[in-house]
Amino acid sequence: MTGIFRKVAIAIATLLGLLAVIALWYRSASQPQIDGKLRLTGLGAVVDVVRDAEGIPHIYAKSASDAYFALGFVHAQDRLWQLEMNRRIAAGRLAEILGESAANTDRFLRTLGVRRNAERIFSHLAPETRSVLEAYARGVNAYLASRKGPLPPEFLLTGAPTPEPWQPADSIGWQTMMAWDLGANWTQELLRMRLAQRLSLQQINEFLPPYPGDAVLKTRDYTALYRELAGTGEQLAAVAAIAPPSYVEGMGSNNWVVAGALSETGKPLLANDPHLGLSAPALWYFAHLSAPGMNVIGATLPGIPTVVLGRTDRIAWGFTNTGPDVQDLYIERIHPGNSKQYQTPDGWANFAIRTEIIKVKGKPDVTLEIRETRHGPVLSGALPIVERAGLDAKRHVVAFAWTALRPDDLTLQAGVKLNRARNWEEFLDAARDFGAPQQNMVYADVDGNIGFVAPGRVPLRKPDNDLKGLAPAPGWKARYDWAGFIPFDALPRSFNPPSQRIVTANQKIVADDYPYFLTSEWTLPYRAQRIGELLDAAPRQGIESFAEMQKDDVSLAARELLPLLRKTTPRSQRARAALALLAGWNGAMDAGRSEPLIFNAWLRAASYAIFADELGDALMKDYWDLRNVHRPMVLVLQNKNGMAKWCTDTAGGEAARAQGCGDVLSASLETALDDLERRYGRDMAGWRWGDAHAALSEHRPFGKVKGLSAFFDIRVASPGDNFTVNVGRYNLRDENGPFVNHHAASLRALYDLSNLENSRFMHSTGQSGNVLSPLYRNFAQRWADVAYVPMKTRRAEVEKDRLGLLTLVP
Repeated sequence: MTGIFRKVAIAIATLLGLLAVIALWYRSASQPQIDGKLRLTGLGAVVDVVRDAEGIPHIYAKSASDAYFALGFVHAQDRLWQLEMNRRIAAGRLAEILGESAANTDRFLRTLGVRRNAERIFSHLAPETRSVLEAYARGVNAYLASRKGPLPPEFLLTGAPTPEPWQPADSIGWQTMMAWDLGANWTQELLRMRLAQRLSLQQINEFLPPYPGDAVLKTRDYTALYRELAGTGEQLAAVAAIAPPSYVEGMGSNNWVVAGALSETGKPLLANDPHLGLSAPALWYFAHLSAPGMNVIGATLPGIPTVVLGRTDRIAWGFTNTGPDVQDLYIERIHPGNSKQYQTPDGWANFAIRTEIIKVKGKPDVTLEIRETRHGPVLSGALPIVERAGLDAKRHVVAFAWTALRPDDLTLQAGVKLNRARNWEEFLDAARDFGAPQQNMVYADVDGNIGFVAPGRVPLRKPDNDLKGLAPAPGWKARYDWAGFIPFDALPRSFNPPSQRIVTANQKIVADDYPYFLTSEWTLPYRAQRIGELLDAAPRQGIESFAEMQKDDVSLAARELLPLLRKTTPRSQRARAALALLAGWNGAMDAGRSEPLIFNAWLRAASYAIFADELGDALMKDYWDLRNVHRPMVLVLQNKNGMAKWCTDTAGGEAARAQGCGDVLSASLETALDDLERRYGRDMAGWRWGDAHAALSEHRPFGKVKGLSAFFDIRVASPGDNFTVNVGRYNLRDENGPFVNHHAASLRALYDLSNLENSRFMHSTGQSGNVLSPLYRNFAQRWADVAYVPMKTRRAEVEKDRLGLLTLVP
């Protein structure tokens, strides 16, 4: 028996050793080649790719075409799985590799028709832009043809095949998906349609209040219409639930620029930090492209062949989301005697109908018939009619109009021009082609100029449109149709303003007398106000003070409510202790403190107590998703226009209906403390905001897979809240982690126009998308600490401590 046990032990040890050897081999073999020479088809001349100490590729090419080829090659080397997922999302082909759980998302994306429209866009682009896209695709495909090692782990774990050749339309499709996440205001229209089932128009306008200082936008009373169409709303809500998750969640960003008169160097300084959904690997990939007539460095998006945010030798730029109303829902009436027709202002018209086949791993194919109207694809048809929708969903459908689903969208063309721009005029010429999503672009150049423009295609709505684009409109009435787009020269713009500075943080960017409608749903101005305060605090700014501003975690939203909360009557000793902590707190969302956790948990409990009786649980969760979730709470607790009435419990008895906001705050503080003790123990002094508010960069798709998420996800403690400059947005509807930071500064960049080589940047994970690489998560802690890496382009500096020099040879 001893001999048998010995043999078994030896066999197990041998097997474990063999597995260890295989794992070590795989870890090494799956990494990209970054040294030596590679002969590749499709190049015009030799290209050097120097990977600096941080793994950032610096591409030195003899032509722009070869530089774009090399960018495609390194994207594929470092982010192949991300490229594959980006392409499949845009094309609605996730179920082929992820199975039945992804089939409904594919149904929605096929209905939207992003990949189909991308092919049409390609034919409208200028020859130079088409050449750039083709060169990039050749680079991706050169890697696929030349690679020798195994595919990244995700391909093995999902059984996904070797990627198909990359096509230019794949790049355009991913650019459109970025626009989707940065302009998805259709969900707000659906929310109003659903609110109308429970609330009056006045209540809806109170619950979704206007921007501070603005009047309520006057519309018709649409509640009766939507109650008649309740079934259509139910069908659309079911479809909204299968829409692709907000992979980047473009609800916020910061940028600001000061002229030389306000800087220590006498030249402009520019800062930018786009706030997007955190993912592993990061959405961004840093790269530098150098070729005759082009020297650009900054943040690229794997799948897109240009530097999206960055600098050249002469200019720097940064984006924030404008958040315009560029999507409308149209309720289309179906012909009662012919289901293939719908009503228009000129009579009945045929639906355009196409059929899509969705392949599902391990399951039969799904056949999807998609209808389109003159407004766009019929979104409500992405799913079979749900039972609760009833007959009404057979009489009406909902079509979707969106500026990015036009074949003449030239946004990628704008990016190509931007990477070569040398001055304000060339920058504006690039911006003229920018269609979607509308962005607040700030600008600075080495000559000392600063500027701002908000390019993008924004619909013109007719004067007799009595819904103003806020809610789904009857598609058979011409007054709701778009009447063209705001002319480029009429879009918001500023050049060398007298203030010597420009700040955009998704706040309202136009004066009250601006003649066109952009949106009525601007993000609350707390971040913009805080940036203004910090700029005012010193007569001149430097690159280090800009860095401190990007690190700032003071919440003006918290400061606004604290005086009201501090008046609360405590009901227990622990409530007194919590109020004592808040009494001395300045609203800084410091990761190492307990006060931010108490404050945010209290507001979550209070908001539920105030609104859930009117809304119901489903709509309450939608409320927690709102970008301006704070605003209704402020108005209620301040009792603006009698809004304290929301504090009464309409679902309770006589005593509940008599309660005031003070009662709600006292009770909800106890509710919050119960919840915090359950999650973090009874020692209030030991609670830490950073523990509850960890920044979670979630892997796609393994962030949702138990056992794999811990390996692929990246988590790090973080400060901030929804309204701080150093933002950290969380999802209050998530019972398991209501304060987990899912949405933050996806990258930070600082540009010094007195010496552009002194510029710096950082993104949230690392350059590699391979979880086995040391470059997969090496940025994460530095990102959380608001540290940076240098943004250098001079080869002598780049070569110092380089990780590798790869020469690509034709």
